Amino acid sequence: MNIETVMRNLEKNGIKPFFVEKKGDVVPLVKKLIHKGESVSNGGSVSLRETGVSDLLCCGDYDFIDRAGLEGEELRQAYIRAFGCDTYFCSSNAVTENGELYNVDGNSNRVACIVYGPRQVIMVVGINKIVKNIDEAVRRVKCNSAPKNTVRLNIDTPCSKTGECVSVSKETSFVCDGCASPGRICCNYVISAKQRHKDRIKVIIVNEHLGY
Repeated sequence: MNIETVMRNLEKNGIKPFFVEKKGDVVPLVKKLIHKGESVSNGGSVSLRETGVSDLLCCGDYDFIDRAGLEGEELRQAYIRAFGCDTYFCSSNAVTENGELYNVDGNSNRVACIVYGPRQVIMVVGINKIVKNIDEAVRRVKCNSAPKNTVRLNIDTPCSKTGECVSVSKETSFVCDGCASPGRICCNYVISAKQRHKDRIKVIIVNEHLGY
């Protein structure tokens, strides 16, 4: 894995890369990328919590659109407000050496905001999420990200028990293959390649393992 190559290809694809050595460096950098009073929101992310970004967003310096504990129409309205916020924070399920971002969602409010809506998207990504290509990204989600997130969210799916997607054992497994569980969290699949709006998406690569 060559981080310089990843960053160069992200830049080539219109995605602004940053690199920090440790998770404690993330919040100081984020403070330079956003302004006090701006509207901010976030997708569910262990990486944001581990780096302290989650605490920063709710510190009172920003107009934080918080969906925690909301249900029904209130939750829907929070999602809609987040779609139009100044800065949306999340991680990425995988980043390829070719500078592509691969993300898979259940509710899909996160991938919606990645694709369009917020003025900027800031992703915090540990080096454990850097993969060689899209095939490796697909496998990473099926055998790592999705199973661990179902356990974290207490969702009853086959992968929460076996540690991998049911499609992995198939002789020919398509990217969208998966279980038929009503709680399935792999519903919409997004590959972010060339970005028409240059530097709207920013990726902070942390030289540590973060999240799933």
